[in-house]
Amino acid sequence: MAYDEQLAQRIREALADNPAITEKKMFGGIAFLHRGLMFVGVSNGALMARVGKGNHADSLSRSHVREMDFTGRPMQGYVFVDAPGVQSDEQLRFWLERCEQFVVTLPPKGSA
Repeated sequence: MAYDEQLAQRIREALADNPAITEKKMFGGIAFLHRGLMFVGVSNGALMARVGKGNHADSLSRSHVREMDFTGRPMQGYVFVDAPGVQSDEQLRFWLERCEQFVVTLPPKGSA
C-alpha cells in the first residue's frame, strides 16, 4: 500500500476503545474518522493530523512537523507529522488527542 501499515496499526490499537472511530481509504492512504470527520490519517510514512486553525501554528513549531499540501497549497488546520515525530507511543498519543479534541468541536458529517 501507499502508507505505513505499521503506523496505521498503532493508531488502530490506540483508538480501539472508541466506537465513534471508523477507517476509510483516502488521499492515497488511510484516514481515521470520528463521527464521519477525518481527524488523522497515514500517507506514506507520515501522520496526517487535523489540528484545527487554532493549533496550526503551534503544531508547525514542533519537531518533524510540516505543512500539509496535497494540491501545492498549504491546508490550514492540517499538518504532516513525519515518522520521527510519532516514533514513541507518547508522541503518537499527543497527536491523536490533539486532533480528536479539535474534531469533536465540529458538527457531525451530514449535519446542517
